[in-house]
Amino acid sequence: MDISWWGMAALAAAAALVGFSKTAVSGANTVSLAVFAAVLPARESTGVLLPVLIVGDVLAVLMYRRHAHWPTLWRLFPAVAAGVVLGTLFLVRADDAAVRTSIGAILLLMAGVTVWRRRAARKAAEAADADKDGGKDSEEGGDDASGSPAGRLKARSYGVLGGFTTMVANAGGPVMSLYLLSAGFAKLGFLGTSAWFFLIVNTSKLPFSVGLGLIDGPSLLLDAVLALFVIPGALIGKACVDRIDQRLFERLVIGATILGGLQLLLR
Repeated sequence: MDISWWGMAALAAAAALVGFSKTAVSGANTVSLAVFAAVLPARESTGVLLPVLIVGDVLAVLMYRRHAHWPTLWRLFPAVAAGVVLGTLFLVRADDAAVRTSIGAILLLMAGVTVWRRRAARKAAEAADADKDGGKDSEEGGDDASGSPAGRLKARSYGVLGGFTTMVANAGGPVMSLYLLSAGFAKLGFLGTSAWFFLIVNTSKLPFSVGLGLIDGPSLLLDAVLALFVIPGALIGKACVDRIDQRLFERLVIGATILGGLQLLLR
């Protein structure tokens, strides 16, 4: 690949941000998505970014594997699989402009819905004199993560959207971040559940990406270099996560989602 030194530096910084987002502020790697798409051709950038994300997923699982909430994951996986298939079909037919516009609109819509839901939940919690953070302990989800009909419907909806966006542009992080926030996960439960989710989903995407020609020998060579920058980013994220309070954590995730959505729409 013909990449300038400035372009390579930008990709290295974006790879470090992937590591940070996987271990501290999930959803922040939408900025990495934008950098990869700016330096590389948009379609090829998704194939280069996927193995970098998997490296970050492995590191996140090693750090937070004990905090995953598996009932939530099992509810999500069937819907995510359907979304991945839909995303693959969409990639075959859609051009880059259609992909960017659709995903950007979805992210902004879901960010708005999540902000509204969190405000409503806080008001209800305050009225009931409940916990100020509105969340459960680090390894459990909130009421929306339960097996109630409403919880199952929401898991399916977010799962399909998450599978679609992660297949089309590796942009499933913000979608699933919004779902886990709306389900009431606190930081460690959020990060542990998210880590296992994306390790499994991103690994399962590899055959589809290879089949679409998005991953090949040159892209893997570039990934081998960029993977070296994911590690320090992940370690910095691990060091910072305990210093970020729950409300700031939620605001950072939502803010990163809005930023990513706007970037996709305005390109």
